[in-house]
Amino acid sequence: MEQHLEPGREDILKAAQRIQPYIHRTPVMTCSAIDNLAGASIYFKCENLQKAGAFKSRGATNAVFSIDPYDLKQGVATHSSGNHAAALARAAHLKNIPAYIVMPENSSKVKIAAVKTYGGKISFCTPTLEAREEKLNEVLNETNAFEIHPYNNFSVIAGQATAALEFTEDQPGLDVLIVPVGGGGLLSGTALAVHYFSPSTKVIAAEPSGADDAYQSFYQKRLIPSLNPNTIADGLLTSLGTLTFPIIRRLVNDIVTVNDQATMEAMKLVWERMKIIIEPSSAVALAMVLRHKQRFAGQKIGIIISGGNVDLMHLPWL
Repeated sequence: MEQHLEPGREDILKAAQRIQPYIHRTPVMTCSAIDNLAGASIYFKCENLQKAGAFKSRGATNAVFSIDPYDLKQGVATHSSGNHAAALARAAHLKNIPAYIVMPENSSKVKIAAVKTYGGKISFCTPTLEAREEKLNEVLNETNAFEIHPYNNFSVIAGQATAALEFTEDQPGLDVLIVPVGGGGLLSGTALAVHYFSPSTKVIAAEPSGADDAYQSFYQKRLIPSLNPNTIADGLLTSLGTLTFPIIRRLVNDIVTVNDQATMEAMKLVWERMKIIIEPSSAVALAMVLRHKQRFAGQKIGIIISGGNVDLMHLPWL
């Protein structure tokens, strides 16, 4: 059966059903202090409270559970600096198969520890995309494992779309839904879910100004790779994918960049006011809203808090 290049309405609904026993339906939270500061009504979908601490559990679980069992016999493999690594290791653990994870040697200690907790077998490499891909090819040749890309994968995108599906069910009538963008798995999935289940809602992405390849790609209408990104948002360093970019070009309304100082302030604000732990990559979306208050004034805004995996010994404001 030929697979379409992007998940359709039924693919997203099937993904939601498939992963439901293995993930949390995360809560939607509000904070009047932040609403007052923004001059808008903001609803936070808390994927920092997801299994393995990030939305990535949705895509990884959907991918692993939709693969033919014959193809899974030798396990699964990927390269990832963090949240997808832990999510894939967990999904593999649920299936009782090995997970081979290539991680850059400068990955956060907390994310390395999470992968080990779920039984992932880690191979380290130098922190460049070329090194990651080279090492992964070695691992795939040695193990015959099935590769599951962190975002450039049909089933991963369908899985990530389930966060926005739940959001539109639990909080209908959002004017805007804002998510951070790195490789574009969450953004493309969100854009598809909104397109199918809440078509009047706009989708906007927030991106660090020190890693603005998605912004450049979006406005130059061609895929521009992420070269030497420099940002505290360590989950947003990767380039868009060949599957994610066309969806983003077609269905996303805007991509807006924000600097690390604003991201750090937004992260601290959420910790202090909402009493929940979010990582810098998650804070980019709120930072963008607070930097562009006039644009969002009086609106009903949804923000997906993408994850909460933070090294508590290396907080950005220390």
